[in-house]
Amino acid sequence: MPPVNESVWLTKERGIVVASDFGCDYFVVQTNRGYTVLRNWGGISPFSGSTIYGDLSNWGVKTLYNRSEGRLINADVRDFWLGYFQAMDQVQWSCGNGFSSKKAG
Repeated sequence: MPPVNESVWLTKERGIVVASDFGCDYFVVQTNRGYTVLRNWGGISPFSGSTIYGDLSNWGVKTLYNRSEGRLINADVRDFWLGYFQAMDQVQWSCGNGFSSKKAG
């Protein structure tokens, strides 16, 4: 895999993963505009606390930069600009009550 060009990615929207669970493909990212619900699109979901860069405020499958882990990931933006509890409700509905809803940070 070619090296990631950080100078391009660091100009994009930034978010912090606040909820992620290995038993579910969905995860939640906090941005300056609210919370974004994403579904992992192949590969491994990012860990809670990871810093993510990319287009987090538009629907659809996106390539994102997980700076904390130094890799690109693909994820489907399911919803954005939500409140914390709205985002967690969506993920729990999609994943079941087993999803960890503990707020990070």
